[in-house]
Amino acid sequence: MIKPRPWLPTPLLSILLLVVWLLMARSIAFGHILLGGALAVAIPLVTQRFADPHPHVGKPGLLLRFVLRVLGDIVIANLEVAWLIVNPWRRLRPHFVEYPLMLEDRFTITLLANTISLTPGTVSANLRLDGRSLLIHALDVEDDEALIEHIRERYERPLKEIYEC
Repeated sequence: MIKPRPWLPTPLLSILLLVVWLLMARSIAFGHILLGGALAVAIPLVTQRFADPHPHVGKPGLLLRFVLRVLGDIVIANLEVAWLIVNPWRRLRPHFVEYPLMLEDRFTITLLANTISLTPGTVSANLRLDGRSLLIHALDVEDDEALIEHIRERYERPLKEIYEC
């Protein structure tokens, strides 16, 4: 792995910035390479103080299982939402649910909120100021507690085990 230097805190980001600059300029002239290189070094230096430290992945195998689970859930939820939409006789029960969080780290809470929003039919609407609960909007809710338990078991517990162990 590439070790970050004080003048180059994120080498992969710098390379990506240079490549994107050259693609947008549609030129590999010396001036574009020089300006793109300067920006590729300067932008990460200026913005590194805003970045959170990289989280420690306690169990990479579990992370892979989690990603595959979320991808599968996205496909299934797409089919379920499509079925709800094409059935005009099916009456939807949209509802806001207050979801109490077990997670404490900002990064893992953000991952959970994004996972919920990526899954069609649910959206993370708000994180309470105290960081103890998420407000979730669901397209079709029969039982609030069942939805809370589903999210807790499928997403929150694995995230807690992966990152907050």
